[in-house]
Amino acid sequence: MEQKDYYKILGIEKNAADQQIKNAYRRLAFKYHPDRNISNSEAVEKMKSVNEAYAVLSNPKKRSEYDLLRQQFGYSAHQHFRKNYSDQDIFSGSDLNHIFEEMAKTAGLRGFDDIFREFYGPKLRTFEFHRPGLFGRGFVFFSRKAVLFLFNKLTGNLLPKKGQDISDTIYLYPLLAQKGGPYAYYLRGKSKKLIVQIPPGIKNRQKIRLSGQGKKGKGGGPAGDLYLKVCIKRSLVQWLRDTISGIRG
Repeated sequence: MEQKDYYKILGIEKNAADQQIKNAYRRLAFKYHPDRNISNSEAVEKMKSVNEAYAVLSNPKKRSEYDLLRQQFGYSAHQHFRKNYSDQDIFSGSDLNHIFEEMAKTAGLRGFDDIFREFYGPKLRTFEFHRPGLFGRGFVFFSRKAVLFLFNKLTGNLLPKKGQDISDTIYLYPLLAQKGGPYAYYLRGKSKKLIVQIPPGIKNRQKIRLSGQGKKGKGGGPAGDLYLKVCIKRSLVQWLRDTISGIRG
């Protein structure tokens, strides 16, 4: 793996302040932007290096870890750092997209979405969310788990999520199971009484689904469902038959 030094890539000192890091990145991002380097094939790789360096050094935690490795391993710190950090890890939480959009507005260059998909391919996804009093935009290197985690962090676990389903068993007399009709069921978790309509001819062990009667959803998501498994009681005649059969057997 090529040895890189993030500080040298951005042309800054080790003690550079946050604003100095951002200013250095803006200058180099504008310099190596693909729209300004159509005939320069090396600009893309330089731009990638600049992006990575800024994403690490603009993040206090990642910068601290990199500095420790740099003290220990010198210029090979980058190699050791990348063993523990994927592209998703490095770019997570970065404001690269905001800086690119600023350049797009002021200089008429292509914005973040186009450039980063060109650089990193289909694994990159951008997102935007709107909620009352809340708006956000960002990007992530795609995996369903990563997207859910990022949305939950950004929205304070407000991502709509269906509530958990719950299950219970009801015991019906044979006549009610055969003819069907209303059945009073007490929903303990919500402390309320439900009138369940038993369909005619329901069989033993069949389940009745009551939509929205499960646990409450999160972030405005729908409640889960309630599944009632039917257990048909034996009639007195059937009980006597089974008992006599058991005695004879």
